[in-house]
Amino acid sequence: MFDTLLKISMLLLTFSIVIALYRVIRGPSLSDRILALDSIGYNVIGIVAILSIVLDSQSYLETILLIGILAFLSTVVLCKFLERGVVIERKRNH
Repeated sequence: MFDTLLKISMLLLTFSIVIALYRVIRGPSLSDRILALDSIGYNVIGIVAILSIVLDSQSYLETILLIGILAFLSTVVLCKFLERGVVIERKRNH
């Protein structure tokens, strides 16, 4: 029973990724696309976590941490680029 619930939840997360991918492609604004990419990252974390439970392995936990860090940093960088137009600001002394 538990194995069936895990497979159903993986299927629902995959369906959620497909819906978010549609929003990335057809999003009305750039901020909607950024949020959809963030949502895809966290859904992938959920799928990897469920896969780790199904395979009874703890080796995927570092992957979950890495995907979470990259999803967070990419969201911050894209929002900063959207707000200011540059990611890394350099101060120039004249």
